[in-house]
Amino acid sequence: MTDDQKPLVLVVDDEPQMRRFVRLALSTRGYRIIEAATGNEGLQQATAYAPEVVLLDLGLPDMDGIEIVTLLRGWSTMPILVISARGHEDAKVAALDAGADDYLTKPFGASELTARIRVALRHAALMRDTSTATVEIGKDIAIDLAKRVVTKRGQELHLTALEYKLLVALVKHAGMVMTHRHLLEQVWGPGHGEHVQYLRVYMTQLRHKLEDDPAQPKHLLTELRVGYRLKLEG
Repeated sequence: MTDDQKPLVLVVDDEPQMRRFVRLALSTRGYRIIEAATGNEGLQQATAYAPEVVLLDLGLPDMDGIEIVTLLRGWSTMPILVISARGHEDAKVAALDAGADDYLTKPFGASELTARIRVALRHAALMRDTSTATVEIGKDIAIDLAKRVVTKRGQELHLTALEYKLLVALVKHAGMVMTHRHLLEQVWGPGHGEHVQYLRVYMTQLRHKLEDDPAQPKHLLTELRVGYRLKLEG
């Protein structure tokens, strides 16, 4: 792979030591890096270079990171991974509801960072062609999005219309965290963002149909007090 074929990652963080850590972690693992220390600089870099992934700190000196997420989402679908010391759930939910794809709480290790970036890149590739793709969940489950058929070990699963819609919403954001509100509005429509109990009921039903052990799911994972994440591997 030539240098210009390596994925380009934009790091927007005002802490020089964090930018240095990310630069070292990613440059040695086959990524190109561009950096910004302010929100305005980050927006300019995103516009000029169209990176494959944005790593964004929320606590920037000139503007709030959630505002940057909103501005980027106004014109781009590039994966945005929030990296922040704000570990409480409200900050996570606000960033994700604004359009971020995932959330890493500082401090984190190089392996976790690169794993999340790989998932983000895979998600972006999946989003480019979700109308005809067959998506595999682990070794046993397959979803034919063109035929709207879900199979487990070769046997078709019978999902209700809402169960299927919920599963497809998770598939289209595979590996990413989806908040309760985002899922509810995608599946049930506007005005249902507060009806979390609906979501819990249907997620339980999906787990009983897809998971070998619904009490200890491998794929339909709970992000406590935030939402859910679909894990394709395993």
